[in-house]
Amino acid sequence: MFTGIIEQTGKIKSFSKRGNQAKITIEFHATTSDLTLGESIAVNGVCLTVVKSGNGYFAADISEETLDRTNLGELKPTDEVNLERSLKISERLGGHFVSGHIDGVGHISKKIKKGEDVLLTIKAPEKIMKYVVEKGSIAVDGISLTVASCGEKSFTISIIPHTEVCTNLKWKKSGDIVNLENDMIGKYVEKFVNLKNRNNEGKSKISKEFLTAHGF
Repeated sequence: MFTGIIEQTGKIKSFSKRGNQAKITIEFHATTSDLTLGESIAVNGVCLTVVKSGNGYFAADISEETLDRTNLGELKPTDEVNLERSLKISERLGGHFVSGHIDGVGHISKKIKKGEDVLLTIKAPEKIMKYVVEKGSIAVDGISLTVASCGEKSFTISIIPHTEVCTNLKWKKSGDIVNLENDMIGKYVEKFVNLKNRNNEGKSKISKEFLTAHGF
């Protein structure tokens, strides 16, 4: 579990494909040199497992499913990625609940400067847009961000200077692909509502309370 508050960025040291899978090695600041084998770490919002680590680097395997669903397959040496270690129960939850399980990708369609902030418009498929709500949360390349506005096929986020400087968003441009993870709470609510509706199908909505409320 993550929060979407990026701890630091790292740089791709190597990326090698092996059939339908891949292995990635990332250089990072020594402040997180206590990474342990088997630990989860979010790379551009994708939950990966550390399979090797050393002084200033770690390596992780990438499955076929992850390559198909995310932008990790587009990475190349020297590219900058967002890094976040898994949440400790004792720490503040500064963003929102982020699982690191990407729902799909979107494409940046517009990036404009507005005062000190940057407005980023992202086009996304219907399966993602149906969970996007104005002032709601969404993880973009693992960054917990607030939706400023949304339409049927795209949404816009406002990025403050701190977020731009401390993440890889400073390098993003129109046409770039980003990983998207919807707020998991919205998905659970939809699941429960649909389940309740299915269970109530065929049942009469007329009850003693209904009749009383309507004067019978």
